[in-house]
Amino acid sequence: MNERNEPETGGLSQQQRQQFSQMLDKLYQCCTDSHVYLSEKFDIPQAELRCLMLFGHERYLTAKGIAGRLGIARSRVTKLVGGLADKKLLVRVPDPADSRVVLLSLTPAGQKLRQEVADLQRSLRDAVLTAIDPDRRHIVLQSLDMLKAAMERVGEALE
Repeated sequence: MNERNEPETGGLSQQQRQQFSQMLDKLYQCCTDSHVYLSEKFDIPQAELRCLMLFGHERYLTAKGIAGRLGIARSRVTKLVGGLADKKLLVRVPDPADSRVVLLSLTPAGQKLRQEVADLQRSLRDAVLTAIDPDRRHIVLQSLDMLKAAMERVGEALE
């Protein structure tokens, strides 16, 4: 076999490594481009948009919970929450069970914006799936599920 296709450790060829790396980079770039598009469309910084979308079906979140989900420092969450509060998209509510804790909740305007963003995300994802041959969609989805599972296993091994 030539050097480009010769299997190496783990049965991986250099070509497979390069193709996988390039595909992950391209997928990441597509996702980043999508976040930029949504940020510009709704005129909200990307970090605030990611924070807003965390609420999903959650009525309340804490700064600590947001920091953990976004993988950022709590001091950064304070700035994000301040920006969302200034835009009247989020309010701070004292926790009745623990006066040291502040609960964060979306305002009706925040809920509306979160739903608009979610609806547009859904339509963009539908457009991607529609661009795939209907007979091959299940293969793509199965492959993505395998990729996700493999990435999670590797991630768990790193912990």
